[in-house]
Amino acid sequence: MTNTAATTRPAWVDDDLFPFESHFIEIDGHTVHYVDEGSGPTLLMLHGNPTWSFLFRDVINLLCKDFRCIALDYPGFGLSTPRPGYRYLPEEHAEVVTAFVDALGLKDVTLVGQDWGGMIGLAVAQRRPGVFNRLVLANTWAWPVNGDLHFEAFGRIVGGLPMRFLVRQFNLLVKAFIPTGHRRRTLTDAELDHYRRALDTAERRQASAVLPGRVLASREFFAEVEAALPDVAHLPTLIIWGDADIAFRAQERERLEATFPNHTTVIVEGAGTYVESDAPDEFADAISSFSAGARRPSE
Repeated sequence: MTNTAATTRPAWVDDDLFPFESHFIEIDGHTVHYVDEGSGPTLLMLHGNPTWSFLFRDVINLLCKDFRCIALDYPGFGLSTPRPGYRYLPEEHAEVVTAFVDALGLKDVTLVGQDWGGMIGLAVAQRRPGVFNRLVLANTWAWPVNGDLHFEAFGRIVGGLPMRFLVRQFNLLVKAFIPTGHRRRTLTDAELDHYRRALDTAERRQASAVLPGRVLASREFFAEVEAALPDVAHLPTLIIWGDADIAFRAQERERLEATFPNHTTVIVEGAGTYVESDAPDEFADAISSFSAGARRPSE
């Protein structure tokens, strides 16, 4: 039976900051929250850690007049409720998103994946050939990073037991990642509150506490995604890159560019990890221009 509380939008969600109808769907025992705004070519927007569909609010407002903008929350994030026993692994999130795509009968989809959303979205695109026809990848990656000192340090320190405890007890990732991931602008306290309230208990914060350690521990899943990249490498790809990101560097962007030969790159100067929220106008403009070019008939 569906939990009524889990399918009711909480009162702390500000209708002015997040002016979209909240939808809920049962997926494999999870109650998955999503927004579905506008009409036109479908954009499936996938967030990273410790964010939720709220991350894309400004971009949705800018694009929904020309696109169908769908943004969901992984179980344990945002307004989605996980089933008992869910482990919050990226490979599990990919299964949920795949089932979500099936349940909504989506087709001719442009993936818009940032941070973990890029990796998860690429896994979904590989599992559903023909459903996705374009890719938008923003400050993300698509391969194992074990042995890279930059990611080894992050995975071992932020993913270690002491830090996981601090994340669960004090919402440390929201307090640290969200402000430092915005370099072009400073979020208001009301905006920050929407990230804090989405992960407002130690139990809810388990979802965000798990992912840093999976940067190293989900190597097998990442290797599977990497091995299947040739299956999607032909798709027109837009790479949007905030160049002031402290997590993803120029070398990750360059590897994506080498992986997807049919790519266009837009560098958003001075933007951080959460480039869609840090510079929404430039992010939306890049997608509009990219999609208009992709829709033009070839000569």
